[in-house]
Amino acid sequence: MPILTSHLHFNPWPPSPSSHPKPKAPTTITNSANSGKIKRLVLTPRDRTKLNPDPDRDFYAYPRFVTHVDDSFISTIKNLYRERLRPGMDVLDLMSSWVSHLPEEAAYGRVVGHGLNAQELARNPRLEYFVVKDLNSEPEFEFESGSFDAVLCTVSVQYLQQPEKVFAEVARMLRPGGVFIVSFSNRLFYEKAIAAWRDGTAYSRVQLVVQYFQCVEGFTQPEVVRQVASPSGGEDAASPLGWIKKLPGFMSGSDPFYAVIAYKNFKPVYD
Repeated sequence: MPILTSHLHFNPWPPSPSSHPKPKAPTTITNSANSGKIKRLVLTPRDRTKLNPDPDRDFYAYPRFVTHVDDSFISTIKNLYRERLRPGMDVLDLMSSWVSHLPEEAAYGRVVGHGLNAQELARNPRLEYFVVKDLNSEPEFEFESGSFDAVLCTVSVQYLQQPEKVFAEVARMLRPGGVFIVSFSNRLFYEKAIAAWRDGTAYSRVQLVVQYFQCVEGFTQPEVVRQVASPSGGEDAASPLGWIKKLPGFMSGSDPFYAVIAYKNFKPVYD
C-alpha cells in the first residue's frame, strides 16, 4: 500500500538501478516489453459517465483565462517539480492550459503541451509546441515510445473517461526512469468530472489515481504526497474576524494538495 503523508516530503530522484549490488553492471537500460500494457480495468461503465455527456472539445471551445487552484497549491506544485524534475528533461504537460506550473527559473529540454483549447495553450509561455486532442475519444498520441523524461497532469485527471488507456500511453511515452506526476485538489467542473470522482471522497480519489498507475504494466509503486490546510489555523483564525471562518459552511484555508507519483520501471540488461 502507498504511504500517505500528512506533510509534504519530497524524496530525491530514485536511485539508479546500478546503485544496488548486482552480479554484473548493466550495459544498457531498456523498456520492458510489456510496458504500457493494461493489466485490468479500474472503472465500470457507470464510473466513466458525466452529467454533461456532450463532447469535451465543445465544452472547452471557449478559452478560460483563469486559474483553477489558489496560490498555495501553485506554490506547492512548483516546489514538487523543483524536487522531481531535472534540468534538461523533456517534459509533456498533459491537459494543460495558459498557465504553466513549472518553476520559472528551471531550464528543461523540450516542453510539449497538450489540451483542448488552442488559444489557451498558445498563451502558455513554457510550451515549445502543443497538441490539441480529446483524450476521452482519442487516448493515443503520435509521439514515439520513450519520447519524454517526465509527464505531468495537473488538476485534470478527474475528467478522464479512459484513464487506463491514458496511463498506458504515458508509460509507453516515458523513458526508463521517467516520472509521471498527477496532482489535483478538490476543485472541478462538476458536470464534466466522471461519476467515480464526483461520488468519491478525498481519500477514495487518491486511491483511484493510485489504481490507475497500478493497472498498467511498467510503473513503480505509486507514492502519495498530500497537504491539507487546517481550516481554523494560521493568522486568519487569530484576526478580529477570524471567528467568521469557523462558522458552518464557510470555506476557509487553502486548496488541499494531492499528488500521486510513479516512475517508469528500469529493466537492466547484463552481459
